[in-house]
Amino acid sequence: MAIFNEGEYADKVVARALKKDKRWGSHDRKFVAETIYEIVRWKRLYTEIAEVKEPFDRDKIWRIFAVWAVLRGYTLPDWKYFEDTPVRRIKGKFDELTKTRKFRESIPDWMDELGVKELGEETWTKELAAQNEQAKVILRVNKLKTTKEKLRAILMDLNIETEFHKDYPDALILTERANVFLTDAFKDGLFEVQDASSQLVAYFLDVQPGMRVVDTCAGAGGKTLHLASLMENKGQLIAMDLYESKLKQLKIRAKRNGAFNIEPRVIESTKTIKKLHEKADRVLIDAPCSGLGVLKRNPDSKWKLQPEFIDNIRKVQAEVLENYSKIVKPGGKLVYATCSVLPSENQEQIKHFLSTEIGKEFNFVKDQKVLAHESGFDGFYMALLERKK
Repeated sequence: MAIFNEGEYADKVVARALKKDKRWGSHDRKFVAETIYEIVRWKRLYTEIAEVKEPFDRDKIWRIFAVWAVLRGYTLPDWKYFEDTPVRRIKGKFDELTKTRKFRESIPDWMDELGVKELGEETWTKELAAQNEQAKVILRVNKLKTTKEKLRAILMDLNIETEFHKDYPDALILTERANVFLTDAFKDGLFEVQDASSQLVAYFLDVQPGMRVVDTCAGAGGKTLHLASLMENKGQLIAMDLYESKLKQLKIRAKRNGAFNIEPRVIESTKTIKKLHEKADRVLIDAPCSGLGVLKRNPDSKWKLQPEFIDNIRKVQAEVLENYSKIVKPGGKLVYATCSVLPSENQEQIKHFLSTEIGKEFNFVKDQKVLAHESGFDGFYMALLERKK
């Protein structure tokens, strides 16, 4: 109810629920967490089958749960909540509704229409299906402290099996989900959890040890830490963000990672940016976006996103590109990245930027669009630009 009626984020609610009851074993915890995520992911389909509308009270939640259980093949216990569960009708309605994409993939009408408009019927259909599969757990080895082979062996001793992937040099992919945050290897900073697509960005920026690199939207610093490891801790890595709380998290993570060339800076005003004009060899703009490439990781954003938000975020992206690109020195490089699959947030933003006054000082080098149904990982976009000398 906290998730659906009060708009809370699923991961926060799940964490709180698991903390509250200390008697649950790991099996129970896994069941609770996965069930909540499943119901959030398939909310539209399940509520349609259960014939309930928001706001949800306890009885409606039980009806939705009953639908989930029947479709998963569980036998319902003989509790009063489940007395009149129409098992056959649930299956019949499921077969009927899943012929239509917006019910089958469980998304709002406007999002379905937007996806078709931007990616076309065929690509959007495949992409949506991929975005509804459970995300894999992927680690990024911290090369400042260890190697991929050593880390794999350490985890193997803990019965955590991982595999390499030829296209992702720093990635270890878990063959089965496990809570890796409890391991000493994590506490000692040997790895971070980071999706494979996100791991491509730091390589795309082409950093070298000794450079001055600015990560303009660092957040809690997943990509910043990767950059630090590719720079071998040499040079200066300025991590900027609007929110001090996120940079505080980054400081904690950097300490654990043994990454000490990172300098966090809060963007307090335009002055913070102006001070850096034409001073950086490399600039990363990991722009705020709709997140339509990472729905498998954040299924509740399907219900939180609004069309107005996407319109606004496109304006923000254009501003961020225009303002932060000025940090790149002549001959330096810039990467613009998003975790969205919409061309309007990606290729079209770059095209627009290159037509602006500052944009005319840049050459387009290359870009890469990653779709979940092709890669098996998150949807992502990155473009590399070089400032003319």
